[in-house]
Amino acid sequence: MKFKESALAHNYLDGLEGIEIGGSAHNSFGLNTKNVDYTDNMEQVFKKMEVDLCGEAMPVDIVAEGDNLPLEDNSVDFVISSHVIEHFFDPIKALKEWYRVIKPGGYIFTICPKQDADPLETRPRTKLEELIKRHSGEMKREDVNMKTNHDKSVVNGMPFEDRGHWTIWAYEDMLELCEYLNFNVIDYQSTDDKVKNGFTIVIQK
Repeated sequence: MKFKESALAHNYLDGLEGIEIGGSAHNSFGLNTKNVDYTDNMEQVFKKMEVDLCGEAMPVDIVAEGDNLPLEDNSVDFVISSHVIEHFFDPIKALKEWYRVIKPGGYIFTICPKQDADPLETRPRTKLEELIKRHSGEMKREDVNMKTNHDKSVVNGMPFEDRGHWTIWAYEDMLELCEYLNFNVIDYQSTDDKVKNGFTIVIQK
């Protein structure tokens, strides 16, 4: 099984060169990207899920944490991600890092899961105030009620369970965050045109 590509992503990003954070074979965008992931171990749980879903796993081109990229400022045309940013404890740090590496005129294109994408999700939406406190260090990981997958393995020095969903959003919340960061949102979809279980935000630098 492979999900369809995003027409909106092709509209903005065709002909450009960028990076994808946490790309997957079953959910490919079909763009000119290098795939960034925290490990290139094809036996890790996410890669095994890709193989189970579509018979292959997307290779990793750059091994790095998605909020700490080994790239120069203003060096890529775009950063794209799907169902990834909620896995960062500090999404403000991640967004600032993505903004740092895109060229002037470049794009951040991200799809985030909707609050109701997981029927077992019962936590309330994450408020901007909390995200600011996480970024400033006022709020620590242990202060956040984070949903885990109960996997106790360690990957690249971090417990795998720490890579669960830290943040619950609706598209209005992400728009509010972008306004706080003075990011220029040029397009959005309240329901994404790919898997339709998230929303899309397009930022231009």
